[in-house]
Amino acid sequence: MNHEQHLQECLQRCQECHVICIETAQHCLQRGGKHAGADHIRLLLDCADICQTSADFLMRGSPRHVSTCKVCAEICSACADSCERFDSQDVMMKKCVEMCRSCAESCHQMAQMKAAA
Repeated sequence: MNHEQHLQECLQRCQECHVICIETAQHCLQRGGKHAGADHIRLLLDCADICQTSADFLMRGSPRHVSTCKVCAEICSACADSCERFDSQDVMMKKCVEMCRSCAESCHQMAQMKAAA
């Protein structure tokens, strides 16, 4: 896969992760209880925001996307860890874990690829 393909894949994953994290925050607020804990909701919203920011940097070809992708990978990993603590039968939480891990991996690769270039 060439650089442009990696960039497009990372962009798509960031956009998808943004949506999933917003949807999961809503899901958690509706479920209430431990799902609606402030730290967990804050992390979901942080993840959604950094994914959108990374997508924006990638779309406009900013050379600083290396920095946003690195932070995005870290926050997505933390968000996946947080969502993983909940019931594994909860489809929405599982979907969020999978998307956050996928986005984290793609952003990590993008940051490494550009840093090595």
